[in-house]
Amino acid sequence: MATGTIKRLVRERGFGFIQGHDGVELFFHRSALQGEAFDTLSEGQTVTFDVEKGDKGPRAANMKVSPPSA
Repeated sequence: MATGTIKRLVRERGFGFIQGHDGVELFFHRSALQGEAFDTLSEGQTVTFDVEKGDKGPRAANMKVSPPSA
């Protein structure tokens, strides 16, 4: 699994973008989220995710919010 940060949320359309720690920006759809409601996400949160091939390039899948650092 890769790790990244939520950079932008488009709440009214149900998607957003993650910047991976490798610097690559990936699209994600609310359906990729595991165990959290899309409406609870915030920009700047750290997430883990898999990368899969989408119709328009790579996208995040199996996305999970990482617990806050202590």
